[in-house]
Amino acid sequence: MGRIGVGKIANGRIKSGQVVTVMAGPEGVPKQGRINQVLGFQGLERVLVDEGVAGDIVLINGIDEIGIGVTITDRDNPMPLPMTEVDEPTLTMNMMVNSSPLAGTEGKFVTSRQIRDRLTKELLTNVALRVTDTEDSDVFLLAGRGELHLTILLENMRREGYELAVAKPRVVYRDIDGEKCEPYEMLTVDLEDGHQGGVMEELGRRRGELVNMEPDGNGRTRLEYRIPARGLIGFQGDFMTMTRGTGMMAHIFDDYGPVKADMPGRHNGVLVSQENGEAVAYALWNLEDRGRMFVSPGDKLYEGMIIGIHSRDNDLVVNPIKGKKLTNVRASGTDEAVRLTTPIKLTLESAIEFIDDDELVEITPQSIRLRKRHLSENDRKRASRAAE
Repeated sequence: MGRIGVGKIANGRIKSGQVVTVMAGPEGVPKQGRINQVLGFQGLERVLVDEGVAGDIVLINGIDEIGIGVTITDRDNPMPLPMTEVDEPTLTMNMMVNSSPLAGTEGKFVTSRQIRDRLTKELLTNVALRVTDTEDSDVFLLAGRGELHLTILLENMRREGYELAVAKPRVVYRDIDGEKCEPYEMLTVDLEDGHQGGVMEELGRRRGELVNMEPDGNGRTRLEYRIPARGLIGFQGDFMTMTRGTGMMAHIFDDYGPVKADMPGRHNGVLVSQENGEAVAYALWNLEDRGRMFVSPGDKLYEGMIIGIHSRDNDLVVNPIKGKKLTNVRASGTDEAVRLTTPIKLTLESAIEFIDDDELVEITPQSIRLRKRHLSENDRKRASRAAE
């Protein structure tokens, strides 16, 4: 949807059948086209109108070159408006075709062509999104304005019936005057005074620098930080937990600056399934002393799927489908009832925040699953040796 400049088209009017010039800012190359259809809005309904005037929101058809920020101007006296400045992307993420053993069982759109068409359509309206092809035709490189920006797209695609997988987000680095630089954000948080200490400690751990503090005198404080963009990956969930849902936060791109020291990663390893099948309650019960589970009895599992958080810092391959061994000897008394701890519920945001570099999030209309990039244990060992 373009912009109609006041005084640029017939005194600020655009009409069906009119030949106009389309320009992307003053430096753009002028292109002419004829408008075939003008649609306005009546409430939420689209209605056919004869013309649109400056200030109206209209849909037009017939001009292929029109894009976000272009000016539709007079054919004989083109005077385009300046292009709108859009913040550059600060995070990248690999999106790929879902290749798990359960691929295609829950979604309608599963091929790379369908995903490519959906991303192409998204680029028409999502001004801050960038999509780049990679050497692998099944993998796309997405770049956007932060974790929330990208997860909104993923959630929309999931609800539309797409199946896909995504890797851990990474920041966009730049080389400025021979120095490696990373994006910084200006972060503002508003929270109750009782939660201030924990939040400040966590932001310090994430290499944030406090630039302003303003108590409001009513039990709340506003903190302003300058923090590397990668320090905000996964912070939203931690922040809501630390403030018990009472905190508010917002951030905006500030500038590129020198790269800070490496930040602490995930503290715990994961529990990885070594078998394909359905999770068994008895097996999950036996694994509870090893960590917290993501899955429930009856869930479909496959080799290489992450089923829980290990209580230690290393990954552990386990068998979650092994049932109780039966004998023909009856035990005295009643069998011990299996009572499982409630599993951790994965959301799209929490899953993306949780994964490590060698892991993926499998996204379908019905499920959010975590998996290793290499499903076989032998493949993971070979990849680890190659990386070393």
